[in-house]
Parts: sequence; structure tokens; C-alpha cells
Amino acid sequence: MVTVVQLRPQQDAAAALDSVAEGLAAPERALVARALAFAEPLYAGQQLSTGEPTWAHALGLGSNLAAIGLDAPGRAAGILFAATKHGDAERVQAAFGEEIASLVSGVERLYQLRVATRAYTEKAAAEQNEVLRKMVLGMVEDVRVVLIRMASRTQTLRFFSKAKNAEKAEYARETLDIYAPLANRLGVWQLKWELEDLSFRFLEPELYKKIAGMLEEKRLERQQYITDAIAHLKNELEKAQVTGEITGRPKHIYSIWNKMRTKGLDFDQLYDVRALRVIVPEVKDCYTALGVVHNLWQPIPREFDDYISRPKGNLYQSLHTAVLGPGGKTLEVQIRTEAMHRQAEYGIAAHWRYKETGRSGKAETAFEQKIAWLRELLAWRDEVSDWRKTTRQAKLDDTVYVLTPQGKVIDLPAGATPVDFAYALHTDLGHRCRGARVDGHIVTLDTQLASGQRVEIVTAKTGGPSRDWLNAERGFATTHRAKSKIRQWFNAKQQAETIAAGREKVEKVIRKARATHSSLEALATRLGVGKPEDLFIAVARDEVNLRQLQTAVRELEGSEVVPQKAPPGKTKKATAARSGVLVVGMDRLLTQLAKCCKPVPPDPIRGFVTRGKGVSVHREDCASLKRLSEVDPERLIDAEWGKGEGSYAVEMAVTASDRRGLLRDIGDALSREKINVTAARTQNKDDLAFMRFTFEVSNVAHLKRAFAVVRGLKGVIRVARA
Repeated sequence: MVTVVQLRPQQDAAAALDSVAEGLAAPERALVARALAFAEPLYAGQQLSTGEPTWAHALGLGSNLAAIGLDAPGRAAGILFAATKHGDAERVQAAFGEEIASLVSGVERLYQLRVATRAYTEKAAAEQNEVLRKMVLGMVEDVRVVLIRMASRTQTLRFFSKAKNAEKAEYARETLDIYAPLANRLGVWQLKWELEDLSFRFLEPELYKKIAGMLEEKRLERQQYITDAIAHLKNELEKAQVTGEITGRPKHIYSIWNKMRTKGLDFDQLYDVRALRVIVPEVKDCYTALGVVHNLWQPIPREFDDYISRPKGNLYQSLHTAVLGPGGKTLEVQIRTEAMHRQAEYGIAAHWRYKETGRSGKAETAFEQKIAWLRELLAWRDEVSDWRKTTRQAKLDDTVYVLTPQGKVIDLPAGATPVDFAYALHTDLGHRCRGARVDGHIVTLDTQLASGQRVEIVTAKTGGPSRDWLNAERGFATTHRAKSKIRQWFNAKQQAETIAAGREKVEKVIRKARATHSSLEALATRLGVGKPEDLFIAVARDEVNLRQLQTAVRELEGSEVVPQKAPPGKTKKATAARSGVLVVGMDRLLTQLAKCCKPVPPDPIRGFVTRGKGVSVHREDCASLKRLSEVDPERLIDAEWGKGEGSYAVEMAVTASDRRGLLRDIGDALSREKINVTAARTQNKDDLAFMRFTFEVSNVAHLKRAFAVVRGLKGVIRVARA
């Protein structure tokens, strides 16, 4: 654990002020001093969830912000990072104003984001991590909030390096996935390298020690080598009348390991373990210095890159070369102007695409262009008089990033609602959406979502969207996807209603004409509409009128059939259908045997007139028929078996002792009776087999024979009609 020395408040705050307020003018130092004085008693005795004392974390965070040159309000907000956790948001605003209070609030939102995404980011794919990075930036309107968050994470990892914590690997993985790439994009290289090295140390301790040992093993020898190379090169540059600054370029353990991994190289094969950086006044001096280097030492083929004449897409400029230096050892040399160096080191993070995706390219999206603009503001803030104002007003993205209950990030356009969120996840979820919870609180469906919120959709088991969702003034659905899916649902519903209405009209004409030989397919073809569904739509829309329909039916029948009313008290029965069913007023084409009870002659039967599907014939004792008759008794109709021949589907339930070959024996027995089995289902429980067979028979006698042969098999306990 970290030990915090308890000093008097004045001494403690005063001692901290020098490191936190470094480089600030007197008025700005006073602002930082007030923040320290405000925070110290507030944080006294408090610890963060990591176990680090809150006051110690605030001081380390503030020092990190000073190292990257953040302005005084940003440093003050960093020191006050935990003030809102103690319920002092109003005091912060009263004491420090809206600007600093807004920064502190933004920092707290990013802390809450970590809790929301912790479980997901451990297994997240690269694409999801990219969305998370955008989400972090999209949640804030001021880039300083992100810088404070990165400085805070750096301090947390430093604390972990001195204290035991079971969560250090989890924090390290999240850092490599999200915060180190963000530091790289924003050009905050001072924090980037430390975030990467500390995270690598926690995730791969053995590899870290191995590479650190390799670097330390010949550290003094390498330092002396660099010193000698600098002196030799400086002397040659002076001869060429080129003035410049030459330094050894520090190497970072994570960078070394990453290059070894991606390029498949051993440690001794790396060209840039020993590296120099040459900074010269003008561009022409860069090429002069390059000539001196190549004349002095032998260049290594295919290890030269000219990013001055051909800058990278992110405006990075420099000359890179690798040579065989003194003693035949590899040496990397970078040559650039002072302006190029400032831009590379403090502004645009030149390597972010190369490091993260393995390829270079232009920042093509609007998001990347905005980030590049912000990086330039950070790099050149001393030359832009109103940089603080423009940075605060710049919104990083026009997208909101919200989380599912499982922690997955969904990006939506600004102004999106829970309805948009539901349709972004799944079309069916959108259709059944009835409410939403945002961060655990019920909200209305027209609520505009904000980045960082966790959204849960409340659904109904069935149903569809509301037409109100398409009302632009109501603001329920704002995305193109949501609106399109809602329109599709209503179009499909309307088409289904149209088909049902048209089917009813067609069936009515067929019944009146008593067209016993009519076929819907043939009828549709004769009327030139393709298929029956198209015929129903055409009739419903009056594209085919009833007279045309009646004429087509008569032509198909071959003669005009004039329907006659039955005398009072008597019923007119249709001719026998192919199924052998006689139904009052119905023809065989509109008759179907119910699948629920599967009637077979001579079962007592009744007919039920369905909506759009003709007459369904049930056994009189069918439970489904009983329920239907209670709701619509007027739809019941008399039916009886005719003399027609046909086959009937029957379901048989078998209970037997479970044994090897039982299913095969039953199948063979039914096959010997020339019974066609169409389906079989089995389930075993407590040494019993429960089976159901669906097969076709021509009559009850055929069915009884099937039952008899199965009952006679070994182990069969019970055979019954299902």
C-alpha cells in the first residue's frame, strides 16, 4: 500500500502546488492553489475503489496534467475529480464556476463508463474497442475531460506498480484497448508510453522482465555507443555546415515487444534498439543531414522512409533510415525540423493507424477529421490566442454511444431515442418495444439518449409498432433504419389484411357458383394475375371486379351454374369432396381436415367456417372445436363423411418399455401393413419410451389394424389415438 505522509494542510497544499502548477502564471497558480485547498480536507481519509488514497491520486493526476501542459482550469478540474462523489457538485460550481464544474462532471461520467463496460471489454473485438474509444470522446464536449481521464488512469497504474491489487490486469487490458490508443491519437505521447509499458508489465510480467533484462544487460554499453555515435555524427554535420540537435531516442518495452511480435523478429534483429534523433532548422537541412548519415554509415536496404516529401495521411513528417553504425551494429536515425518535431510529439499522433491497424491511411471520416483538428489545437495552443475557447466549444462527434445491458456499445445519431436503439439491436425487438429503462429509470419512448447511458428495452410478447412512431412531431423514431422497419411492418400488415379481404370475396363467389371443379391457381392464371395471393389483392383493390371474377369461374366450370336457395327447413349438401366429406353449402376445394384431432371415417365430425381458409373439419369431441364454438357458435356447420376415397393423417401415441430396436420394430410392423409413416417423435424417461407416430390410413379399419400390430410388439404397454 502507498503511505501518505500527514502534514498540516498549508504545508501539504503548498508542497504540491509547485508540481501541479508548473509553468503557470501567478493568477493561474492561484486557481490551482484554491482547488488544492478545497480538495484536501474533502479527500482526507478517503480511498478510491482501487485502494489508493484519494488525495494522493489527485496530486499524481495533477502532476500528469502539468507534464502535458494542460491549462489551469483543466488542472483544477483534475484535482477536483472526486468532488461530485461526495455530493459537492453545487459547492464546486459556486466556488469555481461553470467551466470547471462542467469538466468535473464530465470526468465523473467517464468514471461511470468504466463500470458499465468492464465486463464486456475483456472479450471485446477490435471493432467494439474502436467504438468504445469513439464513445469516450463522444461523451464530452471538451477534450480536456479525456486528457484528465488519461492522466488519472496513468496515476492508477503507477499505484498498482507499488501495491497489490487483484484488478490490475483488468485495468491494464482496458488501458491497452481504449486509453493508450486515445493518448496516441491525441498526441499525448508522454502518457501513451507509460500507459502501454505499465499495462504490459501487469498483463505479461515474465515477458516484461525478459525484455527489460535484455535492455538493462547492455545498458551502459548501449549508452556509451549512443554517446560516441552522437559525437561522431555531430562532427560530420558541422563539416557540412548543418547545425542541429542530436539526441538518443528512448525505447519503450511495450513498443519493442510489439515490433518483435508483429514483425517476427528477435531482440537482436531490431534496428531501433539503438536510435538517434536529429533535429535541424530547415527542410533542406534534413536532406543534407541524411546524406551525411548515409555517407558516414552504410544504409540498410529497404529501411528508408521519406515522410517529408510524402507525408503520412495524418500530416506526420520526418526522414527515417536504418544504418550499420560503428562496429557494424544497427542504428536507427530520424531526421526532422523543429516544427515537424513539435507536431509529431505534441500534436497529431502520427503512428496511430500504423500502430493500431498495421496500415497507414488518411483520416477519412468526419470523426477522425475532428480529432485531427483537436490534436492540432493542442499542439499549437501557444500560437492560437483563443485556443481554450475553441477547444471548449468543439463537439467531438455528432454521434451518441449507448450501452446494452450486457455492455455492448451501440452508436446512434445524435437525438436518437429508445425506439431507435431497439431497432438498431433487432427488428423484432423494435416491433415489440413498449418502454425503456435508462440507467435503471423508466423513461418515455421519445426521450433523447446521451452517450454513456445504459439502455434496456421493455417488450411485449407479441404485437407491433405504433403509427405514432412515424409522426415526426412526436419524435419517437429519428433514424432511417427505425422508420424504414416501422413502415415495412405496417405495409406487410396492410397487405395481409388486403389478401384476407380479397380471399373472402373470391370464396364467396365460388360458393355461390358452387364451382366444384374450380382451382384458385387456374382462376388466377385465367384472370392474368399470376398466383392466388395476387388475385386476392387485385379483387380487394377492385382491379378485378366481381363480374370479371364470376365470368372466369363459370368459364372454368364449363357451364353457368345458377345457385338456388334451399327450401325453408331443408339444407343443401354439396357433392362429396375428394376427402369424402360432405359439408352443407361447401365445395371440396374449401374443405380441410383439422390437424388438431385428425378425423378419420367414421368419426362423428362437424365443420367450422374459418376466416379466409374455408371449412376446417373436426371430430365432434375435439377440444379445439369446443373452444372455437364457444367464441363463434354461428360458424359451426354440419358435416358428414361421404363415399369418396382418400387417405387421412392420424397420430398414434405409444408407451413402451425402452429397449434397443424398439423404434425399428414399430416401423417394420407398420410398413408390413402398407402404412405410410410421415413423422415420428420419441422421448425416454425412467426406462420408458413415449412415442408419437403420424401416418396415413384410408379408414378406421385400417387404423385398427395398425393399432393391433403395434400392441402385439414386445414391451408395448399402451397404444392410443393422440
